[in-house]
Amino acid sequence: MQTNFATQCDILAKVWLEYRIEEQFQDFFEYNDLGLPLAYFISKGIVSGTPQAEEIIQETFDSLLATLEIEDTGFDGLEEMLP
Repeated sequence: MQTNFATQCDILAKVWLEYRIEEQFQDFFEYNDLGLPLAYFISKGIVSGTPQAEEIIQETFDSLLATLEIEDTGFDGLEEMLP
């Protein structure tokens, strides 16, 4: 099972807003400087998703999974991903 696109956007938007000062995410934020705000804008309905945007967001979500050292089991929210 994989986390759906809308939920990925919501999770990444929350990470972008609430965790950008956390040291453990510093490299993650530097590397994903496009995917995180893009996910936020799609999550809030500011812009629409496109196939290219979905690819960028999937890469960003995969990077978050790698940062947290977890596998995608079909998450419903960020709280399920954090220890």
